[in-house]
Amino acid sequence: MVDFSIAVENQLSGNLLRKFKNSNGWQKLWVVFTNFSLFFYKSHQDEYPLASLPLLGYSVTVPAESENIHKDYVFKLHFKSHVYYFRSESEYTFERWMEVIRSATCSVSRPVLSSRKDLY
Repeated sequence: MVDFSIAVENQLSGNLLRKFKNSNGWQKLWVVFTNFSLFFYKSHQDEYPLASLPLLGYSVTVPAESENIHKDYVFKLHFKSHVYYFRSESEYTFERWMEVIRSATCSVSRPVLSSRKDLY
C-alpha cells in the first residue's frame, strides 16, 4: 500500500538529456516518471514511448569526479553494469528528478511491516 501511494504521488515529466555509460553524446528526450518507471519519448507529443526503464533495484547518485562528466545538474542511475546519466536544465528540475527517482529506487529497501498492528 505504501509503495502504491508513493507511485501515485510521485509523477513527473520533462526534458532530460540522456547519456549511456560508453557513449560520447547526449540525447534530448521527453521523460515521464510514473509507476516506478521512466518512459522515454522523442517529444512530449509522441503517443508511444521509445523505451522504458523500471527503476526498482537501481541506485541514483551523482557521478564521481573520475567519471569525467563535466556538466551541471547530472545524476546517475546504475544497477549492476547498467549505467545511465541524465542531465536536467536547472537546479530545481535536478532536485525534483532526484526526489521522485529516490522514491522509486529506495522503496525496495524500506522495511516490511511485520504485522497489521505496525500500521497503527
